[in-house]
Amino acid sequence: MNIQIDSREKARAIRVIVEEFDRRGVDHFVSKLYVGDYMNYDNPRLIIDRKQNLTELCSNVCQGHSRFRNEILRAQEHGIQMIILCEHGKGIEQLEDVIWWDNPRRHKRFVDPETGQWTERETKAITGDKLYKILRTFQEKYGCLFLFCDKKDTGKRIIELLGGDRCGLQ
Repeated sequence: MNIQIDSREKARAIRVIVEEFDRRGVDHFVSKLYVGDYMNYDNPRLIIDRKQNLTELCSNVCQGHSRFRNEILRAQEHGIQMIILCEHGKGIEQLEDVIWWDNPRRHKRFVDPETGQWTERETKAITGDKLYKILRTFQEKYGCLFLFCDKKDTGKRIIELLGGDRCGLQ
């Protein structure tokens, strides 16, 4: 198995992933990918795009909606299956779990000018339920797949998803 890692992935952020590749004897190299972050040379029609957590994914589908959608459309136009692997952990194991996600940006702490006490105010940031609906729509409309894992398991999941277990890797 030979995995290409997109050159825009930050070395510090993927250190544990690369260590897992090395530990399991997976050849890998860094070079720019057309779409996504990880590709197995044995199956270039399957790409993994890694997201560090739901906050990043939320930002991509809301503030960066057009750019994110265009990347998925580019993959689709070239017959590439895109898997978005979100390293959120914390009870988010499948797409339906996103419904219960408590967006940290929905709560803002401030000092009440009248009492001088810290208080919390709810913002208009997106809810887990709304994010779930957006992600489900992306899956249905564009054929991408949203999967979730714990940060410590990302390297292992990338190998599994790109076919490493079928290649006899442990």
